[in-house]
Amino acid sequence: MRAKASSIYGAKGETGSVGTTFSIDGHVLNAPKPVPALYLVATPIGNLADITLRALETLAGADFIACEDTRITHRLTERYAISAQLMPYHEHNAAAARPKILEKLAQGASVALVSDAGTPLISDPGFKLVREACAAGHQVVAIPGPSSVLTALSVAALPTDRFFFEGFLPSRQTARRTRLAELARIDATLVLFESGNRVEDTLADLAEIMGTRDAAICRELTKLHEEITRAPVAELAKNTAELETRGEFVLVIGPPPADAGVMSENELDEMLRSSLKRDSVKDAVAHAVELSGRPRREIYARALELAKQGRGADGED
Repeated sequence: MRAKASSIYGAKGETGSVGTTFSIDGHVLNAPKPVPALYLVATPIGNLADITLRALETLAGADFIACEDTRITHRLTERYAISAQLMPYHEHNAAAARPKILEKLAQGASVALVSDAGTPLISDPGFKLVREACAAGHQVVAIPGPSSVLTALSVAALPTDRFFFEGFLPSRQTARRTRLAELARIDATLVLFESGNRVEDTLADLAEIMGTRDAAICRELTKLHEEITRAPVAELAKNTAELETRGEFVLVIGPPPADAGVMSENELDEMLRSSLKRDSVKDAVAHAVELSGRPRREIYARALELAKQGRGADGED
């Protein structure tokens, strides 16, 4: 069954008919009753003033607001005097909550889905809900707005004609370095999310693999203590002692240079060392051949040498 496109609001004359309102700086405004649908509402990534009028109307008019953390969303609804019912929908309860939301949609309710900050479905569990809502024939409507990915790209002073959003890297160093070696081959600006307690380790790994690239550390975007630091990756990693690690981080790394078709010797060594910690020489070589652009014979010889050095280091007193 295909969902039919239509106006997201009720028929002419229904505006405010259900008595829903919201308030901006003490001015009370009526909210139209949205037609039954699942609304993907972007919310501020920090500054609560960064919300669109359409988002406020949708949140105030919706029958339910499905949110990751009701406490965080309550701060927003309280700021704008919105009284819609909040219901939790997050990665830990999604399997149980999703059928209930779909049932409400089937009964003709309008449901707004929000994340804790930014645009829903970007590093949050909304994808399965949207897919199942579409499969059931319910209308799904995007209410666009703030996004930390686009905000970081806009202030990083790096190329934006092509970018790759990775989200969060693996927490374990070996897996993280392997993934960074793979990302290093992508001809685009990279956008990463990182937590404050891991940002120093991630910058150190980035410096070993992409140290010469220009980059930007974007901390606490749109918030009171927003901080943007721009420099080559190696320089950013060197100065982590001065980095305030509290808050949320978006890391933006510029694309590889035009002559980066073949991995440097240092990059190859780093990839092989990382792979040899968990894989056989054969598997490590196969992985490096795929990503490095260097001949298999050269890679195999280097892998054997590094494996021998590793065994020698393990035997030292």
